[in-house]
Amino acid sequence: MTPIQQHIAEIRKTLPESVRLVCVSKFHPEEELRQAYDCGERDFGESHVQELLRKQNALPADIRWHMIGHLQTNKVKQIVPFIHLIQSVDSMHLLEVINREAAKINRVVNVLLEVHVAREENKTGFTPDELAKAIAILPSLPFVQVQGIMGMATLTDDKDEIRRCFSLIRQLADSAPCLEVISMGMSHDYTLALEEGSNMVRIGTTIFGQRNYLRN
Repeated sequence: MTPIQQHIAEIRKTLPESVRLVCVSKFHPEEELRQAYDCGERDFGESHVQELLRKQNALPADIRWHMIGHLQTNKVKQIVPFIHLIQSVDSMHLLEVINREAAKINRVVNVLLEVHVAREENKTGFTPDELAKAIAILPSLPFVQVQGIMGMATLTDDKDEIRRCFSLIRQLADSAPCLEVISMGMSHDYTLALEEGSNMVRIGTTIFGQRNYLRN
């Protein structure tokens, strides 16, 4: 068993069966993803379209690819044919573009609506009011399937603040029946996210180690 596989085994021990693990593989080479794949992982998260396309071509076809980074509207058409879940839908406009591009190939694309609850202005996503408006227009967007929401906590060591963010995300998920998936929690805070109701965690560093940003 490789170190990556050992890390996954340890994380799996902490996750209830109802929680899906997304291995955040951005900036990590294909051979490291293969190690995770070989021990049973199928959900991988990427944040850059170019890197996602390269890995999708090089790795097994049964991988479920998750887009977790900011998605530019002019790159939507490149991933709609195969993407399993776009977690980072952060605006009404992006939602509409995904619907339009998906309609061209007659494929319904699964998405999560990204919400902004952190005390940081540089994070993107729907405010609570905007989230309600987005849900209201979903009947007019037949080629997107909103499965839930995604959010990040404030980047801080203050556990009370992190818990506040996760609690609010969970409350927002409870506001609409369609928001079944609650994607929150990363390497440094996923245990708190689980306590607040997360059923999907996005873990990278704890599995693969620090990222080599010079690779791409």
